[in-house]
Amino acid sequence: MAVIRPSAHRVLDLLTVIGFAVAPFILRLSGPAAWLAWVLAAVHLLMTLATSFPDGAPGPVPFRMHGLVELLIGIVLPVVPFVVGWTGAARWFYVAAGILILLVRLGTRFTVRDGAESPRPAPSGERFRR
Repeated sequence: MAVIRPSAHRVLDLLTVIGFAVAPFILRLSGPAAWLAWVLAAVHLLMTLATSFPDGAPGPVPFRMHGLVELLIGIVLPVVPFVVGWTGAARWFYVAAGILILLVRLGTRFTVRDGAESPRPAPSGERFRR
């Protein structure tokens, strides 16, 4: 059941960016584990800023595409540390981050009640005429 509204999702995205940006310092990640966190922070920030959230400014990335990218990241990210052989804090950080991203994605309402994508009201020409 999708209970997270798009506006809350945007806030969670920005918190995710902060989490990825500071994790290398807090968890003492180094090398590729640190660089991956910083790259993910930058990519997540750019994706969030470019996304056309239903209740926000229009952007080039449709909200549903944003959700698809998060679904893929949420599935792949927990696997990465096992594939590359990371242990300790790096392994558990990426497993936890992937699971959290997946949970937020699965909990976000990407559609309105009738099943259509959340519409953005078109500007009304009559509203500007007077």
